Amino acid sequence: MEKTDDTVDQIKTRVVGIDIRLERTTYGIVDIRGEIVAQDYFDTSEYNDVNEYITVLAEKVITLMEENGGYESIRSIGISAPSSSCITGCIENAANLPWKGVIPLAAMLRDRVGMAVALANDAHITALGEKAYGSAHGMKDFVVVSMSHGGLGSCFFSNGMPHLGTMGFAGELGHVCVEVGGRQCGCGNKGCLETYCTKNGLIKTIEEMMEKEDIPTTLENVREMDVAALAKYCDKGDELAIEAFYRTGTMLGFALANYASVLNPEAIILTGDMTQAGKWLMKPMRKSFDEHVFPNIRENTRILVSILKEGERDVLGASALAWDVKEYSLFK
Repeated sequence: MEKTDDTVDQIKTRVVGIDIRLERTTYGIVDIRGEIVAQDYFDTSEYNDVNEYITVLAEKVITLMEENGGYESIRSIGISAPSSSCITGCIENAANLPWKGVIPLAAMLRDRVGMAVALANDAHITALGEKAYGSAHGMKDFVVVSMSHGGLGSCFFSNGMPHLGTMGFAGELGHVCVEVGGRQCGCGNKGCLETYCTKNGLIKTIEEMMEKEDIPTTLENVREMDVAALAKYCDKGDELAIEAFYRTGTMLGFALANYASVLNPEAIILTGDMTQAGKWLMKPMRKSFDEHVFPNIRENTRILVSILKEGERDVLGASALAWDVKEYSLFK
């Protein structure tokens, strides 16, 4: 590390945060105040070979660092990715990524860029972002539930610390069974919550209702719509759309009530594209939550929607993870 004189070490004031999703990988440089100094992205889906993907990711991160102060200002790298363990530094059997099996992603990127790399589950990263910069700032006991890109994940903090479990997979709310023998999930099980309470699950519910039930609707080309567009049909009075959101919200509220009854959190913070449904999802969800949660907890659990921007939250969360990893560099 460079020194300002013979006795004082220079403090590195920036880290890199990386958010890996099925469609897109976003990466950015974040300073010690939580400001995103520079940010860019590329398409994850173009790389079915993980080795090729890591090579491209390393090249792009190095270029961004060189264009914004160089290696000497960067302390470490944090990564958010689905089905990842911060204990092992691996992506393990991700249901929604093209790379199968166990991928030692943190070690692979560390070897290419020559500095410390930490990896964690996207729900864990989202919670770190909310704790450091968002709706959970100042809270010690809270739950973050992320509902986006076909997945549903969660992470909970207890007494100010994330509870990760033995292998780093605690909080897999999306893979709690809510329908015995129900829909097939990418994890291999059936009836998982995320097969019902995500955008893909909502669309599946609408398609099933259109096929089996005689409910008036003007919905067409459902698969091409996002959640906000579907919610607009509710605004126009579409009965089937309203009922689909009602069923989805009711199931979600039931699951959150069970979660809260076990954890007794101060707040449950919702993130992801499903929050774009607004009242059409939130009202039935809250009603179901209140009906099923342990009564002593009901009035003391806030349900909030994240205040952070969707494109920035997990880059910031990954940067928070990066600050916690032990510094290491080949370039000291």
